[in-house]
Amino acid sequence: MTNQELREAFLTEPLFVPGELSLTYTDVDRAVIGGAMPAESPIELPTHKELAADYFCERRELGIINIGGKGAVNVDGTHYTMAQKDSLYVSRGSKVVILSSDDANKPAKFYMVSYPAHRVTKTVHVPKVDAKHIELGSQETSNERTIFQSIRPGIVDSCQLVMGITELKTGSVWNTKPPHTHFRRTEIYMYFDLDQSERVFHMLGEPKEVKTLPLAPEVAIASPSWSIHSGVGTTNYSFIWAMGGENQEFDDMDHIEIAALS
Repeated sequence: MTNQELREAFLTEPLFVPGELSLTYTDVDRAVIGGAMPAESPIELPTHKELAADYFCERRELGIINIGGKGAVNVDGTHYTMAQKDSLYVSRGSKVVILSSDDANKPAKFYMVSYPAHRVTKTVHVPKVDAKHIELGSQETSNERTIFQSIRPGIVDSCQLVMGITELKTGSVWNTKPPHTHFRRTEIYMYFDLDQSERVFHMLGEPKEVKTLPLAPEVAIASPSWSIHSGVGTTNYSFIWAMGGENQEFDDMDHIEIAALS
């Protein structure tokens, strides 16, 4: 596949347009990837023909992380204040989801990932400070980073969705080193916290057929279960990862030695 064909198959862009909502239904475990940037008016999450549902979360769970200015999400009349990098898990059966910004000049940017859900749980707001923090990597290997696991067992009772943020420290540029696959789950990355002039070179494909795509900030890329997912930036950055599949074990992955890639 050419780079353009790879982009058309696996990328979701643009995610954030002032005053608009973007939703993409993928054939990667039927995930839906979305971005909303409310401005003067709130944005209500609609349903679509592809879902064959009366409302978006009729048979789905939804993870939302705000990467912009202060905002709020209203779920069936309950108001959740969303500071930057706060997370919200919206349970199956939630009928009305409304997204808003506190200041149209500094709008919220709500990044969303949804998977099918088999049971009704509970909607939970997770401020960044309440996420599980994990320190990984080192400056010597250019991958010193902090992982914030917000939608995960022990914090949120989700069906299959796990979601969080990884922040790379200054001087570190590699994520997910060494690369890995997990045939039991698919994963979606969305890079941000870098200038529009910078890029993350995202690696995907089978270990013996690795492809590389230079990605601008604030686009999402889906990784099928057979594909590696790793990347190196022209500067440090953050990214949101989201997974769905057979289990919710963060460490359930099949590492691949860098020397084995080709």
